[in-house]
Amino acid sequence: MGDTAKVAAGRRKRHWALGCGGAIAIVALVLTGAFIALDRPRPHGVAGDEAELLADSMLGALRSDAWERTGAIRWTFGPSGTRHLWDRERDWARVRAGDLEVLVDLDDPSRGIATRGGVRLAGSEARRAIRDGWAQWINDSFWLIAPYKARDRGTTRSIVRVEGRSALLVEYASGGVTPGDAYLWLLDDDGTPRAWRMWVSVLPVGGVETSWEGWITLPTGARVATRHEAGPFTLELSDVAGAAHLSELEPGPDPFAALAAEIEP
Repeated sequence: MGDTAKVAAGRRKRHWALGCGGAIAIVALVLTGAFIALDRPRPHGVAGDEAELLADSMLGALRSDAWERTGAIRWTFGPSGTRHLWDRERDWARVRAGDLEVLVDLDDPSRGIATRGGVRLAGSEARRAIRDGWAQWINDSFWLIAPYKARDRGTTRSIVRVEGRSALLVEYASGGVTPGDAYLWLLDDDGTPRAWRMWVSVLPVGGVETSWEGWITLPTGARVATRHEAGPFTLELSDVAGAAHLSELEPGPDPFAALAAEIEP
């Protein structure tokens, strides 16, 4: 791996646990009544080699090696229609919602640019927009790539038996927007996630289950899910596309040129 690739990979690995706040809040509104009777206590798993092997199986099924070679990805987050572009090589994100656009350095979310209707925001308005854009990216990206984050710094993995099968419990002790959350991955025989159960701070009930389905394979070979269902609620991720480099995904001028001018010498 070249020096540039090593630096990019290192920056990607510095992302800590991510939370599901915004979309989970939507789920909560829709499902609290339906799921209140199904409240499940947070399970206690068994850590060790079996858990690590199951994590290996999940990551292998999704081609985590190909994910590391995916240098750029974009998608639209269904519930809000927010449009995302992520330059993974520089770890920068573009978040568009309506006429608001935020460019943010994910390694240091205090560094960013916000514009509304093409006019640059300043002062507290800009800081708030950049912070909110970063938080939106945290939420929306987790629904896209959570399985790849099973070994993020601050995570622990353990085995829980569910209906006679081994499931992978991933707990996030720190980082992100909602540290302390836990997700129990229910896997198919080949290791592909079919659903998760969530114990998260923004839900009043524990163990709410949503599906992971609509799997697609990016040109790099990495696999991502594009649909999540829980009772009457469906969360769709659309316009999902990825490439090895940003220039392949977004030909033409650098969409992060303004941010680069701000933070690069």
